[in-house]
Amino acid sequence: MLPFYAQGGPVAPLLLLLAALLIDAVIGDPPILWRYVPHPVMVIGRAIGFLDAKLNRPNRTSLDRRLRGAAVALSLAGIAVALGVGMTELRRRTEWGWGLEIVLIWTLLAQKSLFKHVAAVADGLKRGGLAGGRWAVARIVGRDPESLDEHGVARAAIESCAENYADGVVAPVFWYLVAGFPGLLLYKTANTMDSMIGHLDEKHRDFGLIAARLDDLLNLIPARLAALQLVLATLFLPGGHPFKAWLTMWRDHGHHRSPNSGWPEAAMAGGLDLALAGPRRYPGYSVDEKWIGSGRARAVVSDIHRALFVMSVACLLNFGMVILCLTLEYLK
Repeated sequence: MLPFYAQGGPVAPLLLLLAALLIDAVIGDPPILWRYVPHPVMVIGRAIGFLDAKLNRPNRTSLDRRLRGAAVALSLAGIAVALGVGMTELRRRTEWGWGLEIVLIWTLLAQKSLFKHVAAVADGLKRGGLAGGRWAVARIVGRDPESLDEHGVARAAIESCAENYADGVVAPVFWYLVAGFPGLLLYKTANTMDSMIGHLDEKHRDFGLIAARLDDLLNLIPARLAALQLVLATLFLPGGHPFKAWLTMWRDHGHHRSPNSGWPEAAMAGGLDLALAGPRRYPGYSVDEKWIGSGRARAVVSDIHRALFVMSVACLLNFGMVILCLTLEYLK
């Protein structure tokens, strides 16, 4: 399954991926570690922020900003691949490199951290009302929290659960399966660039264009794979709607402005019999989109918990996919 250059070393790469998935599911992000060592995504983010501040000046022309943004996106992508290849060679040529690679894979997954952040929105609504929900949801979505009522907060949390399951869990695993650690690091770099500069506001519309397109390209397959996993996961949800999840996924995925995010969000909307997305307000601009799903838009706290259940089952399916790939690798 993995390319030839990623094979070798004392431990099979797919075993490293399985171990990292298990550690992330049980422990999640260890905050104490990041007090002493910078998180890889934070390092990537600092590089992006530095280049954005230096190269994306408002006095430059649209074309100039677009060319500079393309240079930033392609350069950082190239650096990510080079560093990933270096890590692969370290694992292949040393007796201890595999341990470092497990830690790095683990830090670039987001199973438990996503669960905790979405669950915090439900807890915020339950304990702190609308103000508590807005505070918690502002940590995981980019939209203006002050524009959301309690139902809007719940919908935003559920949408983030579905979209970030694709971005933070399925896509990293998929790209590790396809291209080893270089593929994983390339994906996380592109995804971080998209989250920081791939916006439609005036400042980043041109500068972040290539970063956004690169992220769209790398999420093309993972987003659809995540949606299928979410559809299957609704089979295990008491009162779930797996057939409606499948139907809504195919019918409404194009209602989202992203070519990819609509797939997992539509699967989740149908599975929970909700209406998600729709008109939304972000800092500096608004989007007027169709609703995804034909269910109720008045989502509540219990719907967030149902979404978390579906995501948890989907994580198990994703883990099973890696086991299947490992089995096929050993049967060759």
